[in-house]
Amino acid sequence: MKKEFIVISFVSLSLNSAFGAARDQAYRLHNRLASVPPTTEVLNQMETYIKNGNAKDAALKAMDDQNFYNITLKNWVKRWTNVDNSPRVPLNDYVATVIGMVRDNIPFDQVLYGDHLYIAAPTTPVTIPAYNKKDNNQYIELENKFVSLKDNLMRVNQSEVTGVKDTAGVLTTRAAASAFFSAGTNRRMTRFTFMNFLCRDFEAVHDINITDYHVRRDVERNPGGDSRTYRNQCVGCHAGQDGLGGAWAYFDFVDNEIKHTPGTVVAKINKNVLYKDGYVTTNDEWINLWADGQNASLGWPDKTSGKGARELGMMISRSRAFAECMSTRVFELVCVRKPKIDSEKKEIKRLADLFQANDNFSMKNLFAETSILCMGE
Repeated sequence: MKKEFIVISFVSLSLNSAFGAARDQAYRLHNRLASVPPTTEVLNQMETYIKNGNAKDAALKAMDDQNFYNITLKNWVKRWTNVDNSPRVPLNDYVATVIGMVRDNIPFDQVLYGDHLYIAAPTTPVTIPAYNKKDNNQYIELENKFVSLKDNLMRVNQSEVTGVKDTAGVLTTRAAASAFFSAGTNRRMTRFTFMNFLCRDFEAVHDINITDYHVRRDVERNPGGDSRTYRNQCVGCHAGQDGLGGAWAYFDFVDNEIKHTPGTVVAKINKNVLYKDGYVTTNDEWINLWADGQNASLGWPDKTSGKGARELGMMISRSRAFAECMSTRVFELVCVRKPKIDSEKKEIKRLADLFQANDNFSMKNLFAETSILCMGE
């Protein structure tokens, strides 16, 4: 009898520990995803899901909380919208569009080529300014008045409200144009697209072995009087990025709005003639010279040349590097650290497989699947 009591007590203790663990996991999962603790009702529902082996449903339940959109997603994406990689910027059309696409489960590869823009719905419960392609006032007020972005964003065709015909998802939003098309020669747009969506700055794809026939006239061929510097350093980045740069040939940010001038290359693209025999951009054609050689490992799709922003965005978002980058970014967000051990790195690749193929670029599913990895034992 005594032995039976001990066995029964041990089983009872084990079950209680398991149930307690499920509640802890649910609580942690909600905090990581929604950035706030769950209500008792939600916690109970999530705990039940986990006990029944449905941790993914628990994660999706946590993402029902408006704070997943108003806090977690908003502050995550803000960094992508400025050269300082700072979350301390106002809500803008770039951030709102990512939030809306995740909420509506639009295939996330379209973030770089879809004709999408999210603005405030007419049913928004507070008074805010109308959308204006020349300012950010509507989005500032949405944030200042703590409006639920989950409930009050509406999708519109970006091309219809901005007049830009070659729309490329967030790349042709006002916020992106303000940060990456203003001044300069539009090279920033290529660089920050790689950083944000391929998780690679140009140094990571530096390759001095590709042809330099697309390097523009504003790049010296003998910096400091030594042509070897150009051949062994400068060309490694400029050959690839200038090959892609034609995609932005018709874009500028002028008078507080994005400008698109089909058929007319903006003057700044060909300014500063330091080498008269350099490449002159005459249209919006581009070619991905990084598709061959050492950077073929990024898993580019079959089509590696084209015209304009939309086609470039499509190529980038169909690469293997895009899927792995998004998987890595989500892991770092919900697990609050970088993947460390080999098993976690393998999980990143598995999640990228799901994201790119089976889940049809579902960011919601990627968040749910990833958050389970670090909800604790």
